[in-house]
Amino acid sequence: MRDLKMRSKGVFVLVLLGALTAYYVYSPIPNNIEERWKLMLTDSFFKTLSHLAELSEQVGLLDFWRVMMFITFAERVVTVSDERVQVEDEMFDGVEVIVYQPTQQEETGELRRAIIYLHGGGWCLGSSRMGPYDLLARHMVTELNAVIVSVEYRLAPAYHFPAQFEDVYRVVKYFLHVEVLKGYHINPERIAVSGDSAGGNLAAAVAQQLHKDPQQHVQLKAQALIYPVLQALDLNTPSYQQNQYMPILPRTLMVRFWSEYFTSDKSFFRAMMENRHNNHESAALLKFVNWSSYLPDSYRQTYNYSAPPVVTRKSPVHSISPHHSLADPRASPLLVPDTMLRFLPKAYVLTCEYDVLRDDGLMYVTRLRNAGVDVTHEHYPGGFHGALMFTMWPTDFDIGHRMVDNYVKWLKQNL
Repeated sequence: MRDLKMRSKGVFVLVLLGALTAYYVYSPIPNNIEERWKLMLTDSFFKTLSHLAELSEQVGLLDFWRVMMFITFAERVVTVSDERVQVEDEMFDGVEVIVYQPTQQEETGELRRAIIYLHGGGWCLGSSRMGPYDLLARHMVTELNAVIVSVEYRLAPAYHFPAQFEDVYRVVKYFLHVEVLKGYHINPERIAVSGDSAGGNLAAAVAQQLHKDPQQHVQLKAQALIYPVLQALDLNTPSYQQNQYMPILPRTLMVRFWSEYFTSDKSFFRAMMENRHNNHESAALLKFVNWSSYLPDSYRQTYNYSAPPVVTRKSPVHSISPHHSLADPRASPLLVPDTMLRFLPKAYVLTCEYDVLRDDGLMYVTRLRNAGVDVTHEHYPGGFHGALMFTMWPTDFDIGHRMVDNYVKWLKQNL
């Protein structure tokens, strides 16, 4: 009898472990996504870390974001020079940057391209010193004979909006001084700003604000936005609904990123989760993110547009809502009027089908084209958020390598 009980307990533990493993590993991933099981295993790590972060915060051990920063620390590398790429840590107007440049000058004496690159991570995580970003920067240096400036901007929750934008904008303004460009042998007519996810948000915002500056003489030639996040007003677009449980960036995590970018007040996070966070100031700008007007028919599918409700002054949410931030185009680049869009540099926009941010990118493509901007839109039907950074073992995906190749090819042809 005792042996039977012991065996029963053993079976129970195995079943429990199997169930837990299945819960964490299995995700409802569409069949047309390549390397599905590798993505499931990768996502199980992110899912486990997210749950640990939530538990840690609930019991009062560590803040959610301090636990999530493990991702950044785990992928951190030492950025050193090699035989082809010279790497230097610099301070541009008080902001830390990493400058990658070719070790040798071209024999022709031709001036170089330059790309200011802004890492992703939801304004709360990430670093230019992570392995995939370091690898990407080195690849661009050698393939494009370019100088790459990777920006280590401040992160939430220690610093909320607009600190991240201000850091990036200061770097760009400093870098575009004629004397600085001469020091790096850069052609002032071949400079781009680029970034992925939250970095794409910052890149788009910088490109917009730079053109408003009457004292800015050197302008950007191009902007390259990789699955960018571009608006905080409507968090219930078709892509947010379709992909709310997709790997890497489920809707809950993206909403948490947005909320923390503005404030650490948890009541604002709950309001954003319900898509009930708009006030009268931001509601007046909803026309710029009306997906029923800007999404192609194939992406609207069977979803019906319903404008997000406007929070009244009597609502407790209104008192803590960061009014100016929601309506600020430096946070949500999709909010600028068409008259401002028409002066922007040519753009490359990468979107993924299985990404909550897909529709942000699609709407921006439509609005830029309507304004007469030269736009290259590259959509990956089997793509998922973050894929461009999955290029190193053990999370190297074929689609990530294709994205890098196509992105660099566009830069080579357009910069």
